[in-house]
Amino acid sequence: MTPWKPTPPTDAMPARGMAHASALLAGLVESLGQADFAHSTLARLSTIAPLASLSVYRIGSLQPRLFMSASQGVPDTTRQCWSAYLSGPQHEDRSWGRQWPCHAPAAPGTGTAAVNGKGGSGEEQGSCSLVHVQASEVTPLHRQCVYEAHGVAERISIAERGGDGSVFAVNFYRHAHQKPFSDRHLSDFADLSAALMALTRKHIALTADAGESRWPQRLRERAPGLTARELDVCLRLLHGMTLDGIAADLQLSAATAKTYRNRAFARLDIHHRHQLFALMVE
Repeated sequence: MTPWKPTPPTDAMPARGMAHASALLAGLVESLGQADFAHSTLARLSTIAPLASLSVYRIGSLQPRLFMSASQGVPDTTRQCWSAYLSGPQHEDRSWGRQWPCHAPAAPGTGTAAVNGKGGSGEEQGSCSLVHVQASEVTPLHRQCVYEAHGVAERISIAERGGDGSVFAVNFYRHAHQKPFSDRHLSDFADLSAALMALTRKHIALTADAGESRWPQRLRERAPGLTARELDVCLRLLHGMTLDGIAADLQLSAATAKTYRNRAFARLDIHHRHQLFALMVE
């Protein structure tokens, strides 16, 4: 992975560029709290860079979590990518270490309070970092399971590290059929990073209870015979926890947690974690 540092601007942003950025951000503000926020964000940012997928997640904590994802122009395999990432590559991923992120210029008033806002996710946040990763730069397992398996070629991430060492990341992906990112694309994302991070966190705060509160009901509607423990395991899987994490959280052995998962999947007539995600967004 090659660290990227934005070139300090020599002139003020042209009026046309300011107008475009203003219109883009205005559209995202209008989408806050709406079900199509992820798709709207991806569509609008595709006007400034070749993008096909988006994901927003938290990793590095006891409960990894995918908050939202979307694709355009390609089959949406973002949740399959997330499941594959959690299966092993996340433990090898060094793109979030200090040697990789390149800090974007901090804007006035974009500290913790401005980014998190009232009712935010509750994580301690630091400054935004811009992370640029190409498929050739990740580990072989990561490349095979996530990038090559789903046609992903390149990633731009806007990331913040929490006080517990976790990373909250807003990720944009270029797929193999699209032209590579240029320095101009990276510069544009650096300029927009603080605003995009603030808008994403605010959207999550606005919708935190709307979707998840319906998960138990949807699961029981699909499989009325689910036991309380099977439901507990499914809900934790939906939050991105591994079986080892679930076992520790519920004070079970890993084998017992796996048994509950298998029983739940049999009742739900599914076989993989990504199918569980799909049930919640049908």
